[in-house]
Order: sequence, then C-alpha cells, then structure tokens
Amino acid sequence: MIIDTSLVFSNQQAVTTSAPSTNAIDLGATGTPYGATVPLVRNIGKGQPVDLAVSVAQTFTGLTSLQVSVETSPDGVNWTQVDSGAIVPAASLVAGYLFAVPKLVEEANARYLQLFYTVVGTATTGAINASIVASRQNNNNCGGL
Repeated sequence: MIIDTSLVFSNQQAVTTSAPSTNAIDLGATGTPYGATVPLVRNIGKGQPVDLAVSVAQTFTGLTSLQVSVETSPDGVNWTQVDSGAIVPAASLVAGYLFAVPKLVEEANARYLQLFYTVVGTATTGAINASIVASRQNNNNCGGL
C-alpha cells in the first residue's frame, strides 16, 4: 500500500473511548465560477469508491466491540455519519487486524472527512492506523476482509 501522510486519519491513535480520528481531511472550499455570486455545490459524483485502510496497531483489551464509521462535515464542527463498518468483537481486535470498513462514497460530499471509532465496553489499551489509500492491501486470511 502507498500511504500519503496528508490522507492519514489515525497514526497509532490510542482508542479507549468512543472518539473521532486524530485527523480530519479538508477537501478544500469549492470555487465560484466567473460571473456567479455563489460557490459551486460539492458533488464528487458516482465514480469509483475510494479505499480506506484501517488496521489495529496495538491489540485491544477490556472492550466488548469496536465499530468504524465515516463522517462528513461542511464546517469541521458539526459531523454527520454517512456510513459505517461492521461491529467487530474484542476477540478479533489483535495487532494487524484489517477492518472491513466502508469506502468513501458518493454521499461524502461535504468539505471535511473523518472517521469515528465507537467503543462498547471499557477499553484499557488499543490503537488504530487509518488512511485513504490508492488500493487497499488484501490479505485474504486476515481479519475482517
């Protein structure tokens, strides 16, 4: 996998309570066409879904389950969940586990993107790596693929 550091949501982010990713990605403001008075409405179109690579960097302990969701925001303050992956039980959350997470899709038309990690139970340790990638590594014998 090729990872661009400007597209990283989490880099060994400790996740012991429900929380957003360390980084949000700013897709930039839309421009105003010549002669118009208002900027264009963002519409990324149907195209191809964009891959997300989300993995366990440090084995989780103490929690019951973890779920990864994609959120968007027009202003970087008010967030809306647009998709989420499966709820993964604690027994699976060992270092190297690859989440079967949603891809960024047409509904992600807002300016800002982030991931949100929903923890059920009381986690004492555990960390996540997450980023947008050109093509996701696919180890068929690993994790939630």
